[in-house]
Amino acid sequence: MAAVRLICGVDEAGRGPLAGPVCAAAVVFDPRRRAPRGIADSKVLSSRERERLTILIKDRALAWAIAWASVEEIDSLNILQASLLAMRRAVETLSVLPHEVLFDGSHCPMLAVPARAIVDGDAKVRVIAAASILAKTARDAEMRRLHGQFPQYGFDAHKGYPTPRHLRALRRHGVCEVYRRSFAPVREILDRER
Repeated sequence: MAAVRLICGVDEAGRGPLAGPVCAAAVVFDPRRRAPRGIADSKVLSSRERERLTILIKDRALAWAIAWASVEEIDSLNILQASLLAMRRAVETLSVLPHEVLFDGSHCPMLAVPARAIVDGDAKVRVIAAASILAKTARDAEMRRLHGQFPQYGFDAHKGYPTPRHLRALRRHGVCEVYRRSFAPVREILDRER
């Protein structure tokens, strides 16, 4: 029997928000099993579809992992490097060693296995799309958890993205510890408070 090639897909969620960590997911499907139907880039799916697919992906995947880079890491490294760090952590946490890793975007973190970056990979490659679903679902859950601690900001609704409502809440209530201080709208408020 020929050896089975294990391909890992990796994507992140949460590069654009002003608050909360960045989340990355890595997924390896079993080439001998059919992947769940309906997998697509997380951005084109409803939250209900993402939740449903998350359960199926975790059940059918040969291996999957979720990893994070903290607000402090985002501020000290920059958002790109923090995203790459979270993605590397996700791959290194997998219970199997893939033969190749496919990343969404134009950058790859340093890994011990061959890796390729694919622009719009979450729309082109099913296993990257699966990772995008896991990352988005995990990050949304984390932002709902943070909403429980800091309800005045409305994290459950905008997930930390700079919506007009969020920016108004940020100006009204000031910057708490879950904000990325290196991001311009947050930095401007901190500068004004000095």
